[in-house]
Amino acid sequence: MSPEQRAAELRAEIEHHEHAYYVLDKPDISDAQYDALVNLLKALEAEHPELVTPESPTQRVGGKPREGFAKVAHSRPMLSLDNAYNEAELRAWAERVTTSLPASDAVEYTCEYKLDGLSLALHYEDGQLVRGLTRGDGSVGEDVISNVRTIRSVPLRIAATKLDAAGLPSTFEVRGEVVMPQSAFEELNRQREAAGQAAAANPRNAAAGTIRTIEPSIVAQRRLDFYAYFLLRDGDTLLKSQQATLDALRTAGFRVNPQARTVKTIDEVFGFIAQAEAERDGLGYEIDGVVIKVNATALQKRLGFTGKAPRWAIAYKFPARAGVTQLRGVLFQVGRTGKLTPVADLQPIFIGGTTVTRATLHNADEIQRLGLKIGDQVSVERGGDVIPKITQVVEDKMHPRGTQEIVFPTVCPRCGEPVVREEGEVDWRCVNASCPARLEEELRHFASRGVMNIEGLGESLVAQLLGHTVAETVETGEGEESVAEAPTREALVHSVADIYGLTLEQLMGLERIGQKSAESLLAEIEKSRSAPLSRVLLGLGIRHVGERTAQTLAEEFGGIDALISATEEDLTRVNDVGPKVAEAIREWFANEKNLLLVQRLKDAGLRMTAEKRTRGTKLTGMTFVLTGTLPTLTRDIAKEKIEAAGGKVSGSVSKKTTYVVAGEDAGSKLEKAREMGVAVLDEAGLLEML
Repeated sequence: MSPEQRAAELRAEIEHHEHAYYVLDKPDISDAQYDALVNLLKALEAEHPELVTPESPTQRVGGKPREGFAKVAHSRPMLSLDNAYNEAELRAWAERVTTSLPASDAVEYTCEYKLDGLSLALHYEDGQLVRGLTRGDGSVGEDVISNVRTIRSVPLRIAATKLDAAGLPSTFEVRGEVVMPQSAFEELNRQREAAGQAAAANPRNAAAGTIRTIEPSIVAQRRLDFYAYFLLRDGDTLLKSQQATLDALRTAGFRVNPQARTVKTIDEVFGFIAQAEAERDGLGYEIDGVVIKVNATALQKRLGFTGKAPRWAIAYKFPARAGVTQLRGVLFQVGRTGKLTPVADLQPIFIGGTTVTRATLHNADEIQRLGLKIGDQVSVERGGDVIPKITQVVEDKMHPRGTQEIVFPTVCPRCGEPVVREEGEVDWRCVNASCPARLEEELRHFASRGVMNIEGLGESLVAQLLGHTVAETVETGEGEESVAEAPTREALVHSVADIYGLTLEQLMGLERIGQKSAESLLAEIEKSRSAPLSRVLLGLGIRHVGERTAQTLAEEFGGIDALISATEEDLTRVNDVGPKVAEAIREWFANEKNLLLVQRLKDAGLRMTAEKRTRGTKLTGMTFVLTGTLPTLTRDIAKEKIEAAGGKVSGSVSKKTTYVVAGEDAGSKLEKAREMGVAVLDEAGLLEML
């Protein structure tokens, strides 16, 4: 037998045993026998390096850490699902589905466990795995292929015979969920605790952090699993139904959740949900609900999508899990606007697969509403199975009350400057613009994907730029808090504007930053100089100015100088800007330090002008609601046209609605308009008005 033939034989045998162990959970040889096969293949490839191929089982674990991850556009957006939290909401969704389709179309539903992990898109070409994309912002993800290769339940190659049996082409895309099994999560935390590190918060966060780790060898040590549930080719659904998709994926060798089932009625869906809730604690991995999909692909296409989610699928979320534990104390975090957020320090309690030690308390009013005292026994819920929160104080013979009052600090816990509570507000704030906690949050916000999108300027690097060493972090429920409290060396950044003065030498002097990483970050910083004015405004962190308002301000004023000189009256004439927002904008630009920051960003070459939108007046004072599918206009284009003519577009029908513009498959909004006597237009009527 030639070396080529022997290598092929060993690979086929190893792939068979990997599938039996990692996909079917039915190993048919011992670990020692499996290791012996892998070692034989390694020795053969070492003797004949020309035989090494990317899909070889020996190449699952790469030796060298990555410098970063390339961004790749998705073949079609990876959208979130709408949620239902009770029976009424789920039945309402099912009714919308059936009433949107002809009565002759029988609707079946495919039910799948909602795995609590992270979405991943795998691309295969000629049966070989070539890309593994994270969800990213839904439109563009990161290619983490080097880490995906370490997941044993992901086939590196699929033989033509398997593809034929599954009815699949040689080039296709598989979408699914990466999860960390409970056993792997517990082992990870044992290792972290032994190393003196903070325990990971939950399996989902641990899986998400692992998949973006730059060292594949570390990823390989933490067993991740991949469950496939969707098939695409060139962005289109590949097979005739969701059930056919799951069957094909299973035949092709992917791990598919075995509990999935297709049913004919919504009552059967509720039976499946009851089964899932009863079984969830014994599965060995986290689920937080059930996903229900219209089974037939043809009906999915007829139902289509809203701007954010498919109309043909919904996630039924399980009720929050709860437990009782003691409030040991209250910590105070400082956000980028100076807001002090109280965080409950709890006696550790295990709730739904996660050890909870922190819970959000929101603000002083929430503490007063609950009547909390330190030492109280409290009921803690994981809201939506994610962010822990205290719901009530438990008081009985078994749970005596605490005695120590919770007092908000009079000075900032990070910088020591006085904190203030403005009249009419519930929040206490640090007003020191140079507070290191505020600056840390400002830098993260400024660099984030939805703002200036400076890839690589993450939490660890921000901490180092502020003079800290690389620190572990702990989840608090309101984000993450750095363990480091004081700088250990001279800070390189004292303002977001300082980002644009960083040099290669400075960056390479930081921990875990090589030349390639430093050069890549500088390129990202350079690219951010061309971000539109709306992103710059969002990055300034003005209170109450979110993405939509920043976009509107840029289009209305056309430049930062016009915005700086605008009066509150000028501002309130703008759509989406009320008195409170106008006051916050004026206060921000009235501050000399903020004006200096704007000037420094101008000097750094950031874009401070935008194309000013010219608005007509034909629709001034009118409010429109769009529903259904219009013949020629997308909703975004219709909205643009209405706003360009001076009108407003709302998402819901109310007594302030002037017209509802209805297209094909219009739903409950059209019904509500008729009930309320609101005038209804079709697309032709809208265009005539314009």
